[in-house]
Amino acid sequence: MRNTNTSLRQLRRRHFNRLFALLYSLATLSLLYRHLRAAVTTTNFLPPLLLFIADAVLAYMWSTTQSFRINPVVRNESPENLHRKEFPNIDIFICTADPYREPPMVAVNTALSVMAYDYPSERLSVYVSDDGGSELTMFALMEAAKFAKHWVRFCKENKIVDRNPEAYFNLDNNSIDLEIKEMYEAMKLKVETAVENRKVTDTYISGQDQRRILSQFSIDGFSRQQHPTVIQVLLNSKIDNDCLGGPVPNLIYVAREKNVTVQHHFKAGALNCLLRVSACMTNSPIILTLDCDMFSNDPSTISKAVYHISDQPEIGYVQFPQRFRGINKADIYACELKRLFRLNPLGMDGLNGPSYVGTGCFFSRRAFFGGPSSYIKPENLVLDPNSIVDGSIDHPVVLDQARFMVQSDYETNTLWGYKIGFRYGSVVEDYYTGYHLQCEGWKTIFCDPIRAAFLGDIPISLNDALNQTKRWAVGLLEVGFSKFSPITFGIKSMGVVMGLCYAHYAFWAIWCVPVTIYAFLPSLSLLRGISIFPKVNDPWFFMYAFLFLGAYGQDCFDFISKEGTMQQWWSDQRMWLIRAISSCLFGSIEYATKRLGFASHTFNITSKVEDEDKRKRYDQGMFEFEVSSPLFVPMVVASILNLVAFIWGLGRGDGDLLLQTMVAGFAVVNAVPIYEAMVWRGDGGKISNKTMGTSFLVVGFLFGVACVLG
Repeated sequence: MRNTNTSLRQLRRRHFNRLFALLYSLATLSLLYRHLRAAVTTTNFLPPLLLFIADAVLAYMWSTTQSFRINPVVRNESPENLHRKEFPNIDIFICTADPYREPPMVAVNTALSVMAYDYPSERLSVYVSDDGGSELTMFALMEAAKFAKHWVRFCKENKIVDRNPEAYFNLDNNSIDLEIKEMYEAMKLKVETAVENRKVTDTYISGQDQRRILSQFSIDGFSRQQHPTVIQVLLNSKIDNDCLGGPVPNLIYVAREKNVTVQHHFKAGALNCLLRVSACMTNSPIILTLDCDMFSNDPSTISKAVYHISDQPEIGYVQFPQRFRGINKADIYACELKRLFRLNPLGMDGLNGPSYVGTGCFFSRRAFFGGPSSYIKPENLVLDPNSIVDGSIDHPVVLDQARFMVQSDYETNTLWGYKIGFRYGSVVEDYYTGYHLQCEGWKTIFCDPIRAAFLGDIPISLNDALNQTKRWAVGLLEVGFSKFSPITFGIKSMGVVMGLCYAHYAFWAIWCVPVTIYAFLPSLSLLRGISIFPKVNDPWFFMYAFLFLGAYGQDCFDFISKEGTMQQWWSDQRMWLIRAISSCLFGSIEYATKRLGFASHTFNITSKVEDEDKRKRYDQGMFEFEVSSPLFVPMVVASILNLVAFIWGLGRGDGDLLLQTMVAGFAVVNAVPIYEAMVWRGDGGKISNKTMGTSFLVVGFLFGVACVLG
């Protein structure tokens, strides 16, 4: 039964979506039939066969996309009904892993933003997982704990909306309190100086307590990959007070034990450790998970999530979209990922609810222990989601118990990661966990308020953006080809439409197949003077036009309807093409080699470090090719090949080759930023000579192969 506090409004375009899907399906089937017939009846069967494969994959991906368009809904909140008399405890998990790629001040600002929620401070507990096991992160959080005693009180008394200190002090506002700003700047200087020096010097250590805490990181053999557990209570709401004697949230630092001989399961493993540590200390019924750079942008967000989870026992989690700051006007790398974070969840919310996207998500603790009607008892009664914690969080018995729970081999011969907690088996632990929870019967809710609930940082170099999506591609394929594949297990557990929603993501990497074929086959055939598409006066020409314009037109409409612009949409479709022949292609290759035993996957952390020169070029809308990366080669090869083919096609003026010339021209228009980086730019973000040389060699090789097969 739907919550009376929330009304769901079905979008009227769902009727058009269904009618258009029927017409488009018929057109797609007829085109596939044409390709098959041509492959059978012509002597040169390879081009029509490749086109059939490309269009069959496009048809599959398009059909799964329709699952999001069957019943999109908008959830209208009633803020006046969100006031509560009872406030359940909430545990907040923040994950960080590398103080050099994820600067400690980023995690500090995120922690401070949620500690200052419009919520009783004594009901909040913030757990920071440091998978890097770094004294720099510990030092930063110790300094944050001291500043929090002033910041939390200041925000609540002055009704500050921007409760990330860095964001607040960067506002153009004359009313900013200079005293508290000076306190923040002093803390920031200490932390950033320590990071720059790669150690905490005696100058900044204040007292024996800090020295004792930091000494845990200087024992013999302590390294990021091999170290004992470090759990430190930095703020205790039952003991510590703010600057005026009021309560403050709990703040706990956790670095789980690491052993090079034991698999630690990356972020999923870290989150499961936080689940167990928090069960020993607070065991709050609601859990919020955040990436270290995804800070609270609205102090009232917590009220919306609490209402849904507290009053609807079948709700497993409430997902808020990932939204970002610092995006340039055109969003050249399509970092908003509007479909993943804001459009597709509308369609899933009209079914069984959105997928989990890794951050900005409020969970019911009970959801991690089996389905709503199939509770799975944990191996230790302390971990029971309904157990009551009586002792102080810094009591020696509690701390010893918590340390035991995060030993590197604790999960051996248990259900953790498989039937309990965040799930193992894929590096995209967020997608995989949300998928399993919904298969178990949990319903989920999507909340997308006008003011972003959370804001995060984006990659400002093309290499970082592509490496991030390459990792996603590998992880999604791990799920797609597992025994829990959405095509089989998902459809059986959730129904056809929800199963296809998850299947769309699971096989997202196969976009590389059609895009790679269309990036090279038409241009190579054009250069050989071979026609593979219908003539302008052929009715099949108009079928191609309908399929292309129909798909692009619907996509453009959906994008702009969610606060997008034409300029951003153009960047988005261009990055779809670029990701397909880079991230998806290399991700598929990596997955295949991993399955064959030739490679093992590593978890690459996206850099959150700001570079002034990169930021300047990004703000100007310039692509950043600052390294020689294999990911750049396919797009540069396609750009060169299509430019040559387009010029050749225009010069020849053959009507039989018009459609191929148009395809090459479309590629050329999309590749303008690449040509700029190849020829006109002289800054540090241009394409390297190594990448250029490799690309020209590949172009020559491809043309030679085409001539041999031709």
